[in-house]
Amino acid sequence: MAAMPVAQSNGIEIAYETFGDPAAPTVLLVMGLGSQMIHWDVEFCEGIAARGFHVVRFDNRDMGESTRIDEPVDVFAVMGAIGSDDMPAVPYLLSDMAADAVGLLDHLGVDEAHLFGVSMGGMIVQTVAIEHPQRVRSLTSVMSTTGDRDVGTPTAEAMTALLSPPPQTRDELQDTAVRQAGVWGSPGLYDVERLRRIAGEAWDRGYDPAGAARQLAAIFASGSRSPGLAEIAVPTLVIHGTADTLVQPSGGERTAEVVPDAKLLMIDGMGHDLSPPLWPRLIDALAMHATEHA
Repeated sequence: MAAMPVAQSNGIEIAYETFGDPAAPTVLLVMGLGSQMIHWDVEFCEGIAARGFHVVRFDNRDMGESTRIDEPVDVFAVMGAIGSDDMPAVPYLLSDMAADAVGLLDHLGVDEAHLFGVSMGGMIVQTVAIEHPQRVRSLTSVMSTTGDRDVGTPTAEAMTALLSPPPQTRDELQDTAVRQAGVWGSPGLYDVERLRRIAGEAWDRGYDPAGAARQLAAIFASGSRSPGLAEIAVPTLVIHGTADTLVQPSGGERTAEVVPDAKLLMIDGMGHDLSPPLWPRLIDALAMHATEHA
């Protein structure tokens, strides 16, 4: 796989790729924990571009071909300090990842974008809307949550799978992708061969579980976004699946409650993934929301 173009953003390098007409309204896709830009399938990106948008996908810091921060972090110490005044120092916060995304827009010459973020990516786009609202034309937060401790928590099985020791080989990473889909994927909708292929590509591009640990620490250390979300005036759509066990539906429901005038779309049978049978529904929802606020 050829190396992606790289943007200088917020003091680091962000690898990215674009689809569609650069003169069209931009949709910035922001991926979740431990995931690379390739977890936005090319066909999904092209499907959005075909609706009249300029689509941008990128590797978050610490993933894929973007800059690795390379600082140690004790995720369990950070988790243990949630709600206390003794939060350990972490390499970065979600605010830094939001600034990375804004820096990428700067590099591309995009003043305003439609933001579409899944899971941790939803947390990042929420943070952009709070801290850089002038850069957001519309916001779509998918399978995400507000950072409040009483909503959106994983089931016990999902938390165990999330915190399991990381794979050590390419085959193990592929097996893990399939096993995790069995815990939090959309039941009956995910494609095992597709999961194995993308996991293999992720390994080849530079799989780094230490990066995922730093991202997870950033999530826990960043706290609740509810006070900030309650103040935003960005047109917001919240999408969540009824079968999500990693970020349970209460996370999406709370997000829609807190954001003024937010719309909530609950998708029956959708888990914590972007299974291909869900793409038409997700692309339609994004396109309609973005067009309404063009």
